[in-house]
Amino acid sequence: MVEEISNGIRVLNQPAGHWEASETGPKAIIRETLEETGYDFTPTEIVGIYSWTHPETNDTYVRVTYTGQVGEPDPNAELDAEIIQTKWMSYEQIQAAQNALRSPLVLQCLDDYRRGQRYDLSLIYAL
Repeated sequence: MVEEISNGIRVLNQPAGHWEASETGPKAIIRETLEETGYDFTPTEIVGIYSWTHPETNDTYVRVTYTGQVGEPDPNAELDAEIIQTKWMSYEQIQAAQNALRSPLVLQCLDDYRRGQRYDLSLIYAL
């Protein structure tokens, strides 16, 4: 998990971000995980594709959640400015912090992962 500032509020989230132009999903998650946690990450499967509309701003977010292998931390990595810290948390700790989660998608993704939901990386076809 990452503790970060979003719209001026301290929240907990999975490492997340945006795809850059000409970037595939796996390359984006590798880059975003490094930028937000300082750790190398190798995606192996997709847990799910999710949509959520923020009730106050009416902005809609689409999230692709990956699972994979966490590597070693990069001692030279500089975290994004809005990231406060990386937090290794148990599922129970994350559940207890529900009011601090960036969105309800955080728990939904974890629940789907715990249920064993997995899709091949080829689910998203990139030209």
